[in-house]
Amino acid sequence: MKRKVVSSAEAAALVQDGDTITTSGFVGIGVPDELLAAVEARFLDTGHPRDLSLVFAAGQGDGKDRGLNRLGHEGLLKKVVGGHWGLIPKVAKLATTGKIQGWNLPQGCISQLFRDIAAGKPGMLSKVGLETFVDPRQGGGAVNDISTDAQVELTQINGEDMLFYPAQKLTVALLRGTTADEAGNVTMEREALTIDNLAQAMAVKNAGGVVIVQVERIARAHTLPARDVQIPGILVDAVVVAKPENHLQTYRTTFSHAFTNRVRPPEGEMPAMALDARKVIARRCAFELPVNGVVNLGIGMPEGVASVGAEEGLLDHMTLTAEPGVIGGQPASGLDFGAAVNTDAVIPQNNQFDFYDGGGLDMACLGLAQADATGNVNVSRFGPRLAGAGGFINISQNARRVVFAGTFTTSGLDVSVHDGAIYIVREGSARKFLTAVEQITFSGARAARLGQPVLYVTERCVFELSPKGLKLVEIAPGVDVDRDILARMDTPPLIDELREMDARIFCDKEMGLRTDLLHLDLPDRIAVDTETGQLFLNFEKMRVRTEAEVDRIGQLVSQTCSPLGVRVDVVVNYDGFQIDEALEADWARMVAGLTEQFYNNVSRYSGSAFMRMKLHKVFSDARTHIFETADQARSFLDT
Repeated sequence: MKRKVVSSAEAAALVQDGDTITTSGFVGIGVPDELLAAVEARFLDTGHPRDLSLVFAAGQGDGKDRGLNRLGHEGLLKKVVGGHWGLIPKVAKLATTGKIQGWNLPQGCISQLFRDIAAGKPGMLSKVGLETFVDPRQGGGAVNDISTDAQVELTQINGEDMLFYPAQKLTVALLRGTTADEAGNVTMEREALTIDNLAQAMAVKNAGGVVIVQVERIARAHTLPARDVQIPGILVDAVVVAKPENHLQTYRTTFSHAFTNRVRPPEGEMPAMALDARKVIARRCAFELPVNGVVNLGIGMPEGVASVGAEEGLLDHMTLTAEPGVIGGQPASGLDFGAAVNTDAVIPQNNQFDFYDGGGLDMACLGLAQADATGNVNVSRFGPRLAGAGGFINISQNARRVVFAGTFTTSGLDVSVHDGAIYIVREGSARKFLTAVEQITFSGARAARLGQPVLYVTERCVFELSPKGLKLVEIAPGVDVDRDILARMDTPPLIDELREMDARIFCDKEMGLRTDLLHLDLPDRIAVDTETGQLFLNFEKMRVRTEAEVDRIGQLVSQTCSPLGVRVDVVVNYDGFQIDEALEADWARMVAGLTEQFYNNVSRYSGSAFMRMKLHKVFSDARTHIFETADQARSFLDT
């Protein structure tokens, strides 16, 4: 049997000048720091290996010195293709200053490309990246002027635009697991994620390269449970036992049994957020959570939505996911991001992006760094600062509904939340709502053309994407629209009718969102006046987002009317009512069926002129009567 257990220095010596290396990791999870430190030490000592090419999917670093930052030395790297650069400023600086060639491609596409390279395919076809900075018509993901080799090609399949991501020959894989046996079989029982380890190992091995894995411990050959082996020994050339400080479970947590998904922590172990701008934004985003739906929450501001969902008792009624492969449970935040507790499953990252790209997400909540009048969003490049897109493009482009979350301004913003309102104590010096974003990470024009519902949530207001661009739809109590919003935007948004953000968002107590989203109060919204024989339907501030909700409302109304034995006059309150545009025809059919079977005269009302106009459109027959106030609606039936 070949001797596979070697020292870190011996492993680093296997990396040759000009190699193309790929590394595992997601933020601080699964990063082979022992191997990266050994490569760095050898280079600083001998000047070798040099002129390496690096291909990585997720960001791997702490924003300082760990992870891929260890490779951030001039001469060590020549070319880098990566998904997220924000956590590796040392490498990013080499790229932005033109010291190395660099490309920023979608994390999911790189992740899937590992698998296609392993299978010997010429590359990968995808729609992901179209009409963003990754599109060759907008730069092809190049970070600087010296990066001229095409990493993305525009092509057509059956007359439809597609992007082709060519395969690369990977010659070294630096990976990480928990236990390796003497034959090189590797398990990952103490790791928070499995990421792309198997695909990367196959890609390198099938190219005749070298696969090196760092682990915590060594077991006797062929003693590991076969079902636990994530990287088979036939793919592994060398194994290194890491020092504990180079094998933390995450960059914030040395080790947590909860992150291995073998132990479920007690309720409340992840504390509730304080009521500040971050929580206000997370709370408003939580109003969009789809019951029984599948959700992705991005890094940064959206992380708070998981905390609010737990606080409101909603996590049992939807499935939260994270792009490195987490399904279910509650995602962690900060330098723990990527890990999760109480999960249903942890799958490979490339499989997760298959699910995302195919439309598996009912909703995504992602960060908001810059937006413009057409609804474009930038989270990837800000002058000389290279953040990178990560999985943002895959997720935002393919989710059925997208919510972008971020403060309205940045750099010094200070707000106070009290007495049911928000107050701007000190305005941020940097604007986020610009005439044009610096780089298009999300194409508002494409989303509008395809009819994708999009919201932009801040602490003081909410915008939605309309066919004509960004539209202001909600404002927070305590905020002046001219002073605090319009004066702080480079280009004014469209404005039809403004409604106030829900007052519960700004009060330091549970919002009762579970009742709203699950419609637990729906029976209380349907009542019959036994004296007048009138039916009252109170849809005030109700949000209807699925066909199942439409059907349930119809069933409850039918159950109320059936025992009466006579047709009834109906008063319907539509104040603050919201229904997704795609469901308007279903709602009209449901109401038409009830009208045919149970109703006599129907009177509807709403204080919103916009809603009255919409109701006239949905209920277009001559019997439609829509008023501004409840008194007007009742008076009509009394005449």
